[in-house]
Amino acid sequence: MNNTTLKLTGMTCANCAQRIEKQLNKTQGTNSAQVNFAVEKAYIEYDPTQISEDDLIKIVQDSGYDAKSEEQDEKNKKNVELKISGMTCSACSQRVEKNLNKLDGVHANVNIATEKATITYNPTKTSLNSLKQTIRDTGYDIVDEELEQEIDPEEEKIKEAAERMWWSVGFASVVMIIMMVHMFVTPIPYYIPIISVLGFPVIFIFGRKTHQATWRALKNGSPNMDTLVTMGSAVPFILNFLGIILGLPITSFIEMATTIMAFHMIGKFLEIKAKGRASQAIKKLLEMEAKTARVIRDGEEKEVPMEEVQVGDVMVIRPGEKIPTDGVVVQGESSIDESMATGESIPVNKTVEDEVIGATINKQGILHVEATKIGKDTFLSQVIKMVEEAQGSKVPIQEFADRVTGYFVPGVILIAIAAFISWMVFPDFHVSVVEYFDFPWSTIDLPQLSLALLATIAVLVISCPCALGLATPTALMVGSGLGAEKGVLIRKGEAIQTMKDINIIAFDKTGTITKGKPEVTDVINYNGFSREDILLYAGSLEASSEHPLGEAIVETAKEENITFQQVENFSAITGKGVRGEINNKEVLVGSRKLMAEKDIEHQHLNSELERLEDEAKTAMLVAIDGKMAGIVAVADTLKEDSIQAIEEIEQLGMKTAMITGDNERTANAIAKKVGISSVLAEVLPDGKVDEIKKLQDEYGNVAMVGDGINDAPALKQANIGIAIGTGTDIAIEAADITVIRGDLSAVVSGIKLSKATFKKIVENYFWAWFYNAIAIPAAFLGLIHPIIGAAAMAASSINVVLNSTRLKKAKVDPSYDREDLKGSHHKGEQSLEAKV
Repeated sequence: MNNTTLKLTGMTCANCAQRIEKQLNKTQGTNSAQVNFAVEKAYIEYDPTQISEDDLIKIVQDSGYDAKSEEQDEKNKKNVELKISGMTCSACSQRVEKNLNKLDGVHANVNIATEKATITYNPTKTSLNSLKQTIRDTGYDIVDEELEQEIDPEEEKIKEAAERMWWSVGFASVVMIIMMVHMFVTPIPYYIPIISVLGFPVIFIFGRKTHQATWRALKNGSPNMDTLVTMGSAVPFILNFLGIILGLPITSFIEMATTIMAFHMIGKFLEIKAKGRASQAIKKLLEMEAKTARVIRDGEEKEVPMEEVQVGDVMVIRPGEKIPTDGVVVQGESSIDESMATGESIPVNKTVEDEVIGATINKQGILHVEATKIGKDTFLSQVIKMVEEAQGSKVPIQEFADRVTGYFVPGVILIAIAAFISWMVFPDFHVSVVEYFDFPWSTIDLPQLSLALLATIAVLVISCPCALGLATPTALMVGSGLGAEKGVLIRKGEAIQTMKDINIIAFDKTGTITKGKPEVTDVINYNGFSREDILLYAGSLEASSEHPLGEAIVETAKEENITFQQVENFSAITGKGVRGEINNKEVLVGSRKLMAEKDIEHQHLNSELERLEDEAKTAMLVAIDGKMAGIVAVADTLKEDSIQAIEEIEQLGMKTAMITGDNERTANAIAKKVGISSVLAEVLPDGKVDEIKKLQDEYGNVAMVGDGINDAPALKQANIGIAIGTGTDIAIEAADITVIRGDLSAVVSGIKLSKATFKKIVENYFWAWFYNAIAIPAAFLGLIHPIIGAAAMAASSINVVLNSTRLKKAKVDPSYDREDLKGSHHKGEQSLEAKV
């Protein structure tokens, strides 16, 4: 299966998104398609042997909308605005424009009034430097290159919506003023022709996109939000003339139709602007990217655009500068502010061979960094990708709402028709209801046909399916953005809803609760073997292993200047230990199970082993040439905030469990210290999935927190997988939520963020349903004037989006101070022996 993201244009409401999604999902070769109305993108998984990306684009176009591949669009097109000095007349601007347009893949528009060149170019064919050089070669200069700006498509969309709104409001205001003069001051000659001329551009010119969307929807047999607005504005405008021609008893609807479209334009502008605010997270992340890099080429430092940086380039980063892209320090030493990536405020010291993250800030010394990742492979790009995935995913509650929304507009049209019939058949009943409430805007002094049409139009324009369509995606946009700022990446939307139902969280021990950096605490020798012998043989053997406990032995042996021996026939025995041959002697390092399998006498050491295990140490037996040589005890180190994080998770109403390969005594000692409710000890790596299944049978919904390759299957099996971002890529890929920081406080933040986001989604749906449930019956009964209905409709959508943006203020940080914890743990190196 391949994955692609299509950028969509032409969608105006949630029904449009549903129509596209439905068409894509019923196409053979498409495995799944999700269309996000809020971010205007389609996320598609498809089989390239059955259907191509171009075919998918064609399906969208056949549905009445436009689409293009996001990846190709990003790769093939960039927009930039350059301020040019020296131009004195239109001939100058034409000369610059002509020369720019001669470049391959460039479309330029030069405005003499603003002295700016708006340029769309293909960076794979023409560089930004080439554009600047062409302007200079033409005889002009660029004003303050620091002020050059990429054109934001969102800003362009807001600007266009604002223009339509202000023109509409201007004309509609004149219509309303003329109406007030005509009604209350003095009759105006040719009143109907005047307001018709003024209302026409509002409804049919500035509102043309609404009617185009209606036409597309009707062609596809799927009416949408625009259909309701068209029926509430264009249809009454036309009916007015038919009424005059046919002599029907209809009052003038032109003022109302004009005002309805103007309110619709106001609502659209505010909605687009609010959606832009909701999606600021992606914008902020993109702004973090460096625009240029200082690289060493031919022995000289050269500043080049980021597009020209290659893997292997050595970049020079001075104090206070951004690190342009991911890399490894090859020269220098400094502290790096990584808060943009991890949420960690304290700078991290970096020296030669340490990895650094692009877009983080160099605080002190000069660094020479070799670029290891560029473009979409960088950490920041991956974070942006994860946030976009979250914004594009769906929460189960949304699927139900989408199904209802699909029937919403046809249902509203039926209710509007029913309102017309009811007013024509039972006028006395409706008049009595209106008289009873006697609202200031209520009127019954019109012909019966006019009253029936007013109620019909009010039903059409007051109903708001957009509020339902925006409820989930806008909350996801804000929630995922807030998470990115806090170092919490929600990769799958369904995790937000599932999190509230989690009953128990299972933690892997090593690298999750503990630092995963154990150290040797005891070396006990037997049978004539010395301490040096044990470290020599055990260290030589473990040097071939990648297990963190083995690394601790290797480090200790190196510290004691022991020279390792050649190892032959090395093998790792999963969950039990390692074996190999050194100087023609078989060496075993591992658990009691391993020694029992090899028939090596070790029972006399049980009391010693139990003592070590009671001290929360992992004891490894060492056998040399069939004889028990001794014990090496290793203790891991708790992360600074593990105790506080587990306590807060329990306070949030979730039980906790620990899954570890350690023996029961060691596991219980650690669990007791950190406050874990349940312990699952002596679990082999391939047994973690079975343990998660058992927890699911006992508790229902289970979350799993882990960081290693062997945690990936368990993360998938759990109802929610939470990966510690300092772990492996495989674990992160398998997870629903990734916490970039390595400590458990980020897990607390992830849980709080998920719950806060889902709460906001539920609030949005409540207000959207509540509004429609009250407004539509009121309009049916004639209690709401269509103009008030149009304003209320716009307000409903805006309310949902603004309610989502309030999620930015949610308190998702742990209740304890992480910085205080660090100071009290002696740099985090205190062993479990001392803790227990």
